[in-house]
Formats: sequence, C-alpha cells, structure tokens
Amino acid sequence: MKNVRKLTEGAILLAAFAVLLLLTIYVPFLGMIVNLFLAVPFMLFAAKNDGKSIVVFIMASLLLSFIVGTIMSLPLTLAYGTTGVVIGYLIQKQKNIGVLFITGSLVFLVNLIIIYAASIVLFKVDMITEMIEMMRESLNVSADLLNNFGNTQDSEKVLEQFNNGLNLIKTLIPTLFVLSSFFIVFIMQLISFPIIKRFGVKVEKWKSFKEISLPKSLLYYFLLTLLVNMLMNPEEGSFWYMAIINMTYILQFLMILQGYTFIFYYFDKKGFSKAISITIAIVSFLIPIFLYIVGILGIIDLGFDLRKGFNKKE
Repeated sequence: MKNVRKLTEGAILLAAFAVLLLLTIYVPFLGMIVNLFLAVPFMLFAAKNDGKSIVVFIMASLLLSFIVGTIMSLPLTLAYGTTGVVIGYLIQKQKNIGVLFITGSLVFLVNLIIIYAASIVLFKVDMITEMIEMMRESLNVSADLLNNFGNTQDSEKVLEQFNNGLNLIKTLIPTLFVLSSFFIVFIMQLISFPIIKRFGVKVEKWKSFKEISLPKSLLYYFLLTLLVNMLMNPEEGSFWYMAIINMTYILQFLMILQGYTFIFYYFDKKGFSKAISITIAIVSFLIPIFLYIVGILGIIDLGFDLRKGFNKKE
C-alpha cells in the first residue's frame, strides 16, 4: 500500500513537472517566471522519500523532459531537479534555513558550471563570450558613426571605457555565476517554501533581513585577498589575476550585504519606519560612492560587532 501511494505521488508530481517544463520551454515570457517553480515537485518528493526513490524520481524526470521537450531541456531539468531534491532531502533531515540556502546555491552553481563547460566542449558554443563580442561590435559601429560626425576624441574615450567594461565582465564570469546562483536559489526558495508548506512539509522560517549577520571569518578572507593582491600585483589576464579579482568582488558584495543588514537593524532599533531603510538602500545602490560607504559600514560591523554595542546600551 505504501509503495502504491509513493508511485501515485511520484506520478502526480512528474505530471506537474511536465506541465511546468512545457510552459517554461514553449511560452517565452511566462516561462521566465514559471521556471522558478520547476524545483517544487522535486522538493516535495525528496522531503518525504528515501534516497533510492529520489534517484529513481530524478531519472524519470530526465526521461520525461527528453520526451516532452528536447535534448536542450535536459540541462534545465538537471539544474532545477538536483537543486530541488538536495533542498528537499535537507528539509527531511531538519537542517536549518541557512544550510538549505548555501547547499542549494552550491548545487545550482555546479550545474551552471557543468552546463557552461558542456556547451563549449560539446557544441563549441560560448554564449557569454559571443554576447560580449556582439556588444563590442555594436560599440565599434556606434563609434564609427560618432567619428563621421567629427567627435573622434569623445568616441575614442567612450569606446575605451566600454571595452574596459566588457573585458571586466569577461573576467568576472565566475563571480556572475556565483551571484546568479545565490540569487536564483533565494528566489526559488522564496516561491517554493510557501507551496510545499501547504502540502505538510515543515520548513524553518527565514530570518528577518535585519537579523542576518555574516560569519566574521569573511572579513579575514577579504583582508587577506586585498593583501595578496597588493603583494603579488598579478598581471592582467593571468590565472591569479582572475582568481583574486573574482574573490575581491564576491567578498565586496558580501560586505555590502552586511552593511545593508546593519542599516536595517540600526533604524529598527531607533524606531524609524522601515520605509526609511528601504529608501536609503535604493538611493545608495544607485549612487556608487554611497555603495562604498555601505560596504565600509559592513566591514566595521563585522570587525567591531556594532550590534552587540547597541544591545549593551539597552
């Protein structure tokens, strides 16, 4: 009887996944939203079943995606499926929300890297590099038009700035992968958890944004990265240059995140409206110099534990 129930539940969830996959593939604009729900059937199944059943469910979903979609739908199924089952299995093991988020993000990141590498090796297609080159060609055409109007010096400066920006984007591909994975999994969990709760799966609530505080060890990694960069001064384009600059940008992003959480914490303690904190966050995000100030605030908060000082005063 238990096996019949498991088979029935698995079949229903696979059918739901097939519908979501079809909408993702064949309905362009709607698919951009629907794809975030693809992990829900996997979370539900993994949260209630053993490891062997989960493996069978994943294999069945890959076969189903090949039938209803194309071979190009397999990476989509693999990325969302493995992320969903890992999160679901960790929910079954009653892991906290932080572990669910970090582990899910890492699994999704590994999938992104595999898909990107496979597209280059198997299909000789590097989508990111090709997109950057298309943008570079468009800039060159725009520069030629400006030259025809006699703005040679201005066009050369603009072209140089944009080319430097495109080169930086190419260097920061690993950082973009990491941040994209964390962002997608965060949205995925934000959408999926309320749904799976309705089906009897218990999930720990997210902490309030103001209560989030990153590990202090990240500050030491950040300072170490800056020190290594100053001492080594690696040549642009080298492996060490790419490694250090990507680590620097990722850690800077985390320091800024810490700064934002402290701003929300501070204004909440002072009794100000949350709208003020949100307004400050939006304005600082739009003006780069304020973004640096937020990052410095995050470093100070991690280093000196400013929140503990506020609690002592109370």
